[in-house]
Amino acid sequence: MHSSMSVDHPVPDFTLPATGNQTFSLSRAQGNALVPQNKGLALVLYFYPKDSTPGCTTEAGEFRDLHAQFLKAGCAVYGISRDSIQSHENFKAKLKLPFELLSDAEETACTAFGVIKQKVLYGKPVRGIERSTFVIDSGGVLRREWRGIKAPDHAAEVLAFVKTL
Repeated sequence: MHSSMSVDHPVPDFTLPATGNQTFSLSRAQGNALVPQNKGLALVLYFYPKDSTPGCTTEAGEFRDLHAQFLKAGCAVYGISRDSIQSHENFKAKLKLPFELLSDAEETACTAFGVIKQKVLYGKPVRGIERSTFVIDSGGVLRREWRGIKAPDHAAEVLAFVKTL
């Protein structure tokens, strides 16, 4: 199933439970007090397969290490997977992540963004999240997407793009 998302079009609002006992909603996240001059906030939403697995740990660590630069560029970062909030809290604490993780157990956002794929794991077909990242500008418009990416150095590539917004 293909997503209804396309670059340069508005992203429909969605709401998901987040770490830190929060609820994330796309429309609320756009206006954020953390941003200088309180202009709208761009968002990086990165979808990843599973907490505490090697690739996902690498990717989260890179977004963590560049997080201050993302904020300086007027951009917030959120990670999304199908893991539970409890699993996310443990992963976040272990890696000292400065951003929230969203739990999409019902695959609401995963379906909207079209990131669920049939994959082969240890010779068996499984449905899972294809590692993908989306940049949404402060007006709620999708500006760039990366699909099926490799974790190493990906966050730096995303940051370079965000700086062009």
